[in-house]
Amino acid sequence: MVFKQVLVIRGDLKLPKGKMAAQAAHASVESTLRSDKDKVKKWRNNGSAKIVVKVIDKKELYKINQIAKDSGLTTALITDAGKTVIAPGTETCVGIGPDDEEKIDLITRDLKLV
Repeated sequence: MVFKQVLVIRGDLKLPKGKMAAQAAHASVESTLRSDKDKVKKWRNNGSAKIVVKVIDKKELYKINQIAKDSGLTTALITDAGKTVIAPGTETCVGIGPDDEEKIDLITRDLKLV
């Protein structure tokens, strides 16, 4: 079984590259901390694969997050503190997994890479 993590970014926010990277990092760390330790160990032992994709807007971000949760996947919805370029409380991205690549792909395979 191959494990990976997917980070889903809101495209409508047009985040600067550095801000996008920081938000994706928040999502990766938080989702990993919430995940089953055995899955994390297998994921880390096989390179800690991460894929970054985008959605159109907040509505689609919520939809992907809910579908992932309903599918039994660990998720982390990231809300920005608003100290730099976006308003406080803005939901920027979702981390999914690490988990079985096939389970995550069922939800994220049609999303475009960032």
